[in-house]
Amino acid sequence: MNNPRLVMSRPGGNTERIELDQEITTLGRRSECTVRLSGTDVSRDHADITSEARGFVLRDKGSRFGTFVNGQQVTEHVLANKDQIRLGQSSECEMVFLVGGASSGTVSVATSGDFRQIATLLESLRALGSGRVLDDVLTMVIDSALEVTGAERGFIMLAGADSVLDFKVGRGRGRVTLPGRTFETSRKIPDEVFATGEARIMDFADAMQAQAHTATMVLGIRHVLCVPLVLVRYVEVAEADSGEKRIGVLYLDSRESGVLKSPATRGALETLAGQAAVAIENARLYREATEKARLEQELRIAAEIQQALMPPAEHEGSYFDVAGATVPCRAIGGDFFDYLELSDSSVGLALGDVSGKGAPAALLTAAVQGMFTVEAANEAGPAATIATINRGLKQRNIESKFVTMFFGVLSADGTLVYCNGGHNAPVLLRRGSASRLETGGMILGMFDFASYDQETLKLEPGDTLVVFSDGISEAQDPAGEEYGDDRLIACLEASRGAAPAAMREALLGSARTFAAGAMQSDDMTVLIVRYGRA
Repeated sequence: MNNPRLVMSRPGGNTERIELDQEITTLGRRSECTVRLSGTDVSRDHADITSEARGFVLRDKGSRFGTFVNGQQVTEHVLANKDQIRLGQSSECEMVFLVGGASSGTVSVATSGDFRQIATLLESLRALGSGRVLDDVLTMVIDSALEVTGAERGFIMLAGADSVLDFKVGRGRGRVTLPGRTFETSRKIPDEVFATGEARIMDFADAMQAQAHTATMVLGIRHVLCVPLVLVRYVEVAEADSGEKRIGVLYLDSRESGVLKSPATRGALETLAGQAAVAIENARLYREATEKARLEQELRIAAEIQQALMPPAEHEGSYFDVAGATVPCRAIGGDFFDYLELSDSSVGLALGDVSGKGAPAALLTAAVQGMFTVEAANEAGPAATIATINRGLKQRNIESKFVTMFFGVLSADGTLVYCNGGHNAPVLLRRGSASRLETGGMILGMFDFASYDQETLKLEPGDTLVVFSDGISEAQDPAGEEYGDDRLIACLEASRGAAPAAMREALLGSARTFAAGAMQSDDMTVLIVRYGRA
């Protein structure tokens, strides 16, 4: 016949069998106790079990948090087979009294609350797999955790790109969202859990723990459970990568001591946290993908608008032919070209390059192009027009932004008046020669007192003006070598007899061939104008 015994679950799922083969078996935290327990709810001399004629008698010895049998607090109780004993408020120190041939393997030390926790956990995990958006997932995780643990309130903090925890949402019992963008507690515990990756259970009935967290104690909090949200990568990773990524923490607390201390509670919460990390990361990736798709759509629309602001790529005038193109290195660019026929039958020709790339440069480009259209119509001359645009940009005081710009006016008699505002010197191809047009002044948008000069030239039929941005001349091959002005002029010389559109394609094609697949690092823009007919 088997001796009377206690079967106790230890942390980590281990089961311990304690034979009651002494007249008195003492239970408590004191080292001399027969059964030594370490729970903070357990007093130094908590209880004992005495063998008497009437059976084995459990007596509480004036413990602080009480002794319970089958969920009822007792001071003295004659034990019966399969009685469940708990010392203190939590289920951390639970055991089962067995007598006779009862097998410990047939007896569960889990309470009905543990089974409810498991059922809630399974329901939560199924919901987390439904692909909800991030805010919904965060709310559901906290609500599930509160229901599983019985805690009063909880919050989730997620790590940003700088690995600093950022408060996301706080919830209380009854599925109530807590107001504000902060959570009234110390950051010490969540920061420690995130840094170490280890869950923390804290009961401030323990004087040492209370002393280390006085700021939390002041708020009336008595019990805290905080677990890391760890994303596990189920793929092969480099040796330097552990395969795990901490994305945040799940924090719960309560003013009721002992509520969160059950091993089953902690295990259920850690399981929930693991699945929650996957759901949160998937929701975050989904939101990022949605935001990226929205941004890409906006950029496509912006690119269409930007292209619509440009004149037709090819045009035949009464005394000139023109072809232009701009190839942005991103969805939208910071270059523009323009030509417009003025009231005196002359044609205004412009190409501008705004510093920077992408959306900021594109916005400024649209502004500059609008200013050019207005000022060129005033027919004050290229130098005066460039000076006015410069003052307009400086008055707007856009930090770290400037513009290079070429503006020329071509008349029917072949007169070309131009001003170069810090731009790459255009190439003028004449019969048997190639020259550069450099007269003008400094870049636009830096100094409102800048002055600009202009030069007047007389073109002959067949002369060709090529204006280009530095995205072409500074295009690089995979080794980092630049295309350069020499290659550019050689390409133009080789195609000088072709139509402007064909010359345009030859130049852009030559630069792309030279780059040999290297990533385009700047916008490429060209404007080619041929005067008369050769």
